[in-house]
Amino acid sequence: MTEKSETARPNGLPYAISAYLIWGFVPVYFKLLSHVPPIAVVAQRILWSIPLLLVIMALRKQLSEYAAIFRHRAHLRNLLASATLIAINWLIYIWAVSTDHILAASLGYYLNPLVNVLLGRLFLGERLRPLQMAAVAVAAIGVAILIGDALDTLWVSVSLASSFGFYGLIRKITPVGSVPGLAIETTLLAPLALGAVFWYAQAGTGGFGDDLTTSGLLILAGVITAVPLLMFATAARRMSYASLGFVQYIAPSIAFLLGVYAYGEPLSTTKLACFILIWVSIAIFCADAIKTYRAAKA
Repeated sequence: MTEKSETARPNGLPYAISAYLIWGFVPVYFKLLSHVPPIAVVAQRILWSIPLLLVIMALRKQLSEYAAIFRHRAHLRNLLASATLIAINWLIYIWAVSTDHILAASLGYYLNPLVNVLLGRLFLGERLRPLQMAAVAVAAIGVAILIGDALDTLWVSVSLASSFGFYGLIRKITPVGSVPGLAIETTLLAPLALGAVFWYAQAGTGGFGDDLTTSGLLILAGVITAVPLLMFATAARRMSYASLGFVQYIAPSIAFLLGVYAYGEPLSTTKLACFILIWVSIAIFCADAIKTYRAAKA
C-alpha cells in the first residue's frame, strides 16, 4: 500500500460514519412501511432516487459524466452487476425488518466487515497489521457464537453480508463518480421498478396513494436510499476496504439495540456475548487506527 493511499484514507472516514449512522436507524423507517410488500418498497426506493440524483448531478455539473457512462461498456457492465447486488440487498433487508428479523439483519452487517477483509485480500492486495488481525479474530469469534444461535435465519445474514460486500468492491474498482454511478444503477433498475409499481397498483397492494403518511414515506425513500449510498461510495473510494468494513459496525450495533429494546426481539445470553465481543474488536481496531494516525502525523 502506498504512502499516498495511507494519507488519503482519513478523508473518507466522515462519509463512512455518516452513512452507517443513517443505516443504523433505517429499520425505524422500514418498520413504518411493514404493511407494504418489500418488492413494492424497493421499487419506490429506486424510482424516487432518480429525480433526486438528477437534480444533484445538475447542481454539480455531472450530467455529462452520467451520459458518458452509457457509452463505456466496461463501466456499464460493472454498474449493472452492482445494481443487481444492491437491489437484492435492499429486498432481503426490508423483508427481514418487516418480518421481525432485525437481529438477523444486524448479524448480516456484523458479518460484512469480515467479508470486506476477505475481498480486500483476494482482489485488492490489502494486508492487515497485527492489531487489525487481532480485531478480525475477536469479531470472528463473536459472529461464530451468534451463528450458532441463529441457524434458522442464517441465510438472511449471509445474503446481506455477501451482496453488500461485493457491491462495495465493484464500486471501489469502477472509476466513476459517486453520484453518476448511483444514478446509473437506479436507471438500470428503473424498468423493473416501474413494472413492479404498476403490478402492485393494479393489485391494490402497493401502498402508494393509500394514505398521506404511506405515500410520504415512500417518496422519502429516495432520500433514504441516495444519501447514505452516496456517502458510502465516496468513503469506499477514499479508504482501505478493511478499514471501511470495521466502521460498518456502527450500523448493525444500532440495529441490534433497536431490535432488542425498541421492537422486543429476544436477546439470549449467546447474542449478548456476541455483541460484547464485536465491540471489543472495534476497540482494538480503533486503537490501531489511532496509533497509525499518530505515527503518520509524526
